[in-house]
Amino acid sequence: MAADNSTSGLHAPGPQLSVVDITIITVYFALNVAVGIWSSCRASRNTVSGYFLAGRDMTWGPMGASLFASSEGSGLFIGLAGSGAAGGLAVAGFEWHATYVLLALAWVFVPIYISSEIVTMPEYIQKRYGGQRIRMYLSVLSLLLSVFTKISMDLYAGALFVHICLGWSFYLSTILTLTITALYTIAGGLAAVIYTDALQTLIMVVGAVILTVKAFEQIGGYEQLAAAYARAVPSRIISNTTCHMPRADAMHMFRDPYTGDLPWTGMTFGLTIMATWYWCTDQVIVQRSLSARDLNHAKGGSILASYLKMLPMGLIIMPGMISRVLFPGCEGTSLCCRHRLIHKLGSRPPT
Repeated sequence: MAADNSTSGLHAPGPQLSVVDITIITVYFALNVAVGIWSSCRASRNTVSGYFLAGRDMTWGPMGASLFASSEGSGLFIGLAGSGAAGGLAVAGFEWHATYVLLALAWVFVPIYISSEIVTMPEYIQKRYGGQRIRMYLSVLSLLLSVFTKISMDLYAGALFVHICLGWSFYLSTILTLTITALYTIAGGLAAVIYTDALQTLIMVVGAVILTVKAFEQIGGYEQLAAAYARAVPSRIISNTTCHMPRADAMHMFRDPYTGDLPWTGMTFGLTIMATWYWCTDQVIVQRSLSARDLNHAKGGSILASYLKMLPMGLIIMPGMISRVLFPGCEGTSLCCRHRLIHKLGSRPPT
């Protein structure tokens, strides 16, 4: 018989917040709104290029940070930690593929897009292959894929995190997140999105660094991670199966092509094709690159984003592995583990 593997406590509200917590949260939301309003007032929204491409006047710093934040949403942030807790380091391959594909974007694809004088990818497809129908088809397909595979997931993950940490109603958290984002996005266009993305990148990186340092202090350093992870057998398991048990190859990036959960052949060759499609042809990514002031700024932004994409293994995946060691009872529930890890390292009793 399978042991009790209930996750009913996942949606339980978080602990009582202190005045410091409330102040930090208020300042965070105020900063986001302020940056959104500032960039909306600053943006030139009277032309198509001004609204959709930030006037083609974006510098490499905000652009590169936005490229990183666009891919590193709340869903991926939580998912990488959970995948690290479940299977180890190999999931970092999804992030590291971006480090060289982003360079291909700036050095190979963006010059072609700029010479074509396009604003959107469907427009490029129409110019390249001709015909209005293929442009409409790609527009509708891209919109549906974005809504059902990315926006909905990021919105759900972000609202769920707010719900668990703050104890707010899940539906209130969803509406609040959607409303704040929609206000500055619709009002300010791409410029507002890029500047708020840059702020989010700064907050994510600084917060992740602090969490990672404290997590490694709790576990005794990097040298102890492999041994501690191998012993992290969850308290709730399924009988007569190896599900939820620590993988023997957890600390390996290149895994066996037959027995590995993420075989090196697929991660090396197959994933490169998928990464090229996402980073070099997806409208969300290409749109930010086309907003650059010139080709040099486009290249600089891609280089910055490439460096930032190296960070998730150490700042997201490894803390997820540590959360499995510190909280073996919530293996398989990545958001629960990360929530408990944050509060434990903040000198609070886990809930």
